[in-house]
Amino acid sequence: MLFVSPPSSPFEAPSLLFHFLSSPLRFFIQTLYYSLLYFRGSAVKSPDPSSSVRLVCVSDTHTKKTTIPAGDVLIHAGDLADQGTATEIQDQIDWIASLPHSEKIMIAGNHDSFFDPRARRASDVHRSIDFHGIHYLQHSSVTLRFPEIMHRQLTFYGAPQIPACGGDDFAFQYTRDKDAWSDTIPRRTDILITHTPPRHHLDLPHGMGCEYLLREVWKLRPKVHVFGHVHLGYGRENVFWDEAQKAYERVCAREQAGLFRDFLDPFAWLDALPIVWYGVKGALWSQVWGGAGVGTLLINASLTYGSTGKLGNAAQIIDV
Repeated sequence: MLFVSPPSSPFEAPSLLFHFLSSPLRFFIQTLYYSLLYFRGSAVKSPDPSSSVRLVCVSDTHTKKTTIPAGDVLIHAGDLADQGTATEIQDQIDWIASLPHSEKIMIAGNHDSFFDPRARRASDVHRSIDFHGIHYLQHSSVTLRFPEIMHRQLTFYGAPQIPACGGDDFAFQYTRDKDAWSDTIPRRTDILITHTPPRHHLDLPHGMGCEYLLREVWKLRPKVHVFGHVHLGYGRENVFWDEAQKAYERVCAREQAGLFRDFLDPFAWLDALPIVWYGVKGALWSQVWGGAGVGTLLINASLTYGSTGKLGNAAQIIDV
């Protein structure tokens, strides 16, 4: 019965058997979608090595430290702390500041309670943080210029809010039915940094990410979107903003109907058709005709491995 029981926590992934029995349609469509994505290749055109800026992306370190690869810009997508105290956060910032990257950017996560006055501990009310020159983004942007790299410049926007998933000590929460994202992100953003994922992408099957953020990213379509929060979503995903992705997201948003009801709805299975058509066409475009992808690279940079409490994932590196 262990493999057909639901997860014991909303932060845990279901077993493959439970996932299949809950919704064969979703299980099949997700498997098909990600299989075709593999053959479609990169959604972001590879830059010329002489003009590329190397981003090193991490998230969810939860007071722990590890070896971080070299790069031009280090991005931390939140959850530096566990209890969210000023002491925990300052220790992490001191560590980040000691790293050799020429530019460093960070946002807060739900465990970084100090940054949210609603969640801040009474003992931290009069404390302050020394950022050591790190760019802390909270509903704000920074444009970085790289004169030594062909005079490149990139604009980064960061925001910490997440759909509610904990108690009052969690920071920057909003109820899931609230739209906390529409028209909040500047249109000229190259690199988007949030703590929550866009729903259904590098997310848990039931969707801990935010559907309103997903809608906003559909409009924005940055080069790269970095996030964390869902440890088990760690990895990267290329998205192409096409009908295949729309069909995939429609299926993921459906109620889990169970084994028999899923099979009795033939119209729902029609969503597999655009996934196959656009997926195969995209794979031919990139693999046979040599076309460049035009989309976004999503990165879940959580370093904490699942619910182990240990840093078991590597930093994500991307050249843009």
